[in-house]
Amino acid sequence: MKISWRHAVTAMLLAVVATAASAQMGHFSAPHVSGFWNPVVGEGAEYEMQSANGDKTDMQIAVVGKESVDGKDAYWYETSFNRGSGQMIMKQLMVLNGPDTQISRMIMQMPGRPPMEMPTQMMHQDRAPQTADVRTGGEDLGSETITVPAGTFTCQHYRAKSGGEVWVSQKVSPYGLVKSKSNDSSMELIKVISGAKDQITGTPQPFNPQMMMQQQQQPQ
Repeated sequence: MKISWRHAVTAMLLAVVATAASAQMGHFSAPHVSGFWNPVVGEGAEYEMQSANGDKTDMQIAVVGKESVDGKDAYWYETSFNRGSGQMIMKQLMVLNGPDTQISRMIMQMPGRPPMEMPTQMMHQDRAPQTADVRTGGEDLGSETITVPAGTFTCQHYRAKSGGEVWVSQKVSPYGLVKSKSNDSSMELIKVISGAKDQITGTPQPFNPQMMMQQQQQPQ
C-alpha cells in the first residue's frame, strides 16, 4: 500500500507541475541542455530554442549561488523563460555525483505568484540521472569554429549517445553549450551572461497542489 500511495502522489505532482508549466510556457517543450557541467557563480547564458514545429522561445540559464550538500559542492542552477503571461523561473540545487548531476532542492515561481519549493524526492525518483558531461561516451567529431548570435567560438563538436549533436566551449558556463541540434529541437547561444543574480522573489512556500491549481485558474 505504501508503494501504491507514493506512486499515486508522484503522478499527481508531475501532472500538476506539467500542467502549470505548459500553461505558462505556451505548450513549448524545452529541449534538454547537453554539454559539460562547468558552474561558475554569477555566470550563465541565454539561448534561442526552436522546436521541430518551428516554435521559438528564449531561455536563460545561470549559476546564482553555491552551497554544500553532504560535504559536496552544490550550485543553484536557475532557468527562466519569458512567455506571454510573464516570466517563469525554476531554480535547482545541483550536486555532482560521480558522472551525473543530482537535484537536491527545487524552487519554482510562476508569473506574479509566490515561489514554491517542490518535493524533488518524489518528482525525480523514477527518472534516470542526468549525465553531466556529453564528452563521456559521446563521439568526438573534432574542433570547429562556429558563429552564433553571441559571436564566434572555437568549439569541440560531439555526437551524444542520444544521437543529438552539440558544440561546446570552456568559455561558456554552466554547460559549455554554444549550439545543439536533434530531431526535435535546436538551441543557439545568443548571449553570454556575467553578474547573474537570483531572480526568485519572496520566501518559498511548501508545494501545495491545490493552491497551484487555483492560481492557474485565476486571471493573469
